[in-house]
Amino acid sequence: MKTNSNSQAMATESIPKLLAQLAIPAVVAQIINLLYNIVDRIYIGHIPEIGADALTGAGLFMPILMLINAFAMLAGAGGAPRASIAMGQQDNKTAEKIMGNCFSLLMILSVVLTVVFYVSAPQLLVMIGASEATLPYALDYSRIYILGTVFVLIVMGMNPFITTQGFAKISMLTTIIGAVINIVLDPIFIFALDMGVKGAALATVLSQAVGAAWILRFLNGKKTILRLKKEHFKLERKIIMPCLALGVSSFVMLATESLLSISFTSSLSRYGGDIAVGAMTIITSVCQLVTMPLQGICQGGQPIISYNYGAHNDKRVKEAFRCQFIVCVILSTLCWAAMLLIPQMFAGLFTSDTALTEYTAWALRIYMAGIFSLGFQLCCQQSFMALGQAKISLFLACLRKIILLIPLIFILPNFFADKVFAVFLAEPISDIIAALVTTIAFFSQFNKILKKGSEK
Repeated sequence: MKTNSNSQAMATESIPKLLAQLAIPAVVAQIINLLYNIVDRIYIGHIPEIGADALTGAGLFMPILMLINAFAMLAGAGGAPRASIAMGQQDNKTAEKIMGNCFSLLMILSVVLTVVFYVSAPQLLVMIGASEATLPYALDYSRIYILGTVFVLIVMGMNPFITTQGFAKISMLTTIIGAVINIVLDPIFIFALDMGVKGAALATVLSQAVGAAWILRFLNGKKTILRLKKEHFKLERKIIMPCLALGVSSFVMLATESLLSISFTSSLSRYGGDIAVGAMTIITSVCQLVTMPLQGICQGGQPIISYNYGAHNDKRVKEAFRCQFIVCVILSTLCWAAMLLIPQMFAGLFTSDTALTEYTAWALRIYMAGIFSLGFQLCCQQSFMALGQAKISLFLACLRKIILLIPLIFILPNFFADKVFAVFLAEPISDIIAALVTTIAFFSQFNKILKKGSEK
């Protein structure tokens, strides 16, 4: 695919067709990327005799994993839209500088995060809520995974630069290759070699390493439009700072997921014990089955919105947003119905423990009661990012989790006899309020942003 044909498609191709071409591979990639962690939990949860404790232990690593992912998206989600806007302005040299600077930032972060998290893992896991029964499994899983931080950052941080060039299928293959390797290696390492949770972590690290190699090979190959070049690796303030300003909203969203996970785990451990924490591990995985496809749709729509915003084609920007909005709302509503009607099926995927399955099914109905609103919230918040609106995107990223959800987790139990019910109820309340505010904010600002962009 040549630069001109890609640019022409962004500018002239039918929006629904273009969104399908970019979003479907992105959705598939997000779902397959989810398998990196979900497959681990499914296998771990079915280890004979220790499955429930091992699953809870691996789940306790989630806040640390989310922080690692947050730093990856600081560069990837911030740099890719900036690169796409530059491409829309026919400035591929600046786009390459953006990509090179973001890669250097990821390498620096990988060294720092590996050292910090490896050394502090025992203390962090206890703080998160590990008990004597679950800490050994949590520590076994986390330390192996942490050693592969560099591969995680490359996969999550650089893959958006492939999608933003219009190579959605290549981006999808990154996750397919890694996920297939993970699925194959998991049962071999966990059961055949009797490595338990250590085997699950090792399988994930190896699969991420292959995915990272695939990305670097493509971005240095002949098909890519933007190429990784050594001369662009030196960090330049004027290049990297706008990327960080835009990426900070995605960073905050994922970093607050970590803080949120800690808040949920500590409260549930206090009021419900290990079974409530185990249920939250499963619920987190099930929730990702909804959020990651939605993020994939927005990831597919981002290059279209960003490119045409950079090219001052307001009509196509509006059409792209409208199409993306409709798809997101329909998908989130269908997922909401499925979660309320058949929660036992989703819970049963992760554990064969009857008590844990029943408890999780009950909790899922409460936690997912407002998930239909996520289509509104994510689509509008991510569209702000695609339009380069860093400040408002950051505020809306903070609204749902920091301003609403985390305080509600600790406030609501004071008003309900069933404390665990109150903790889970915090999620749908914050979902609905945040979606309402975000949607109103976007539709009130959309035309103003486009007008301001046309005046530049």
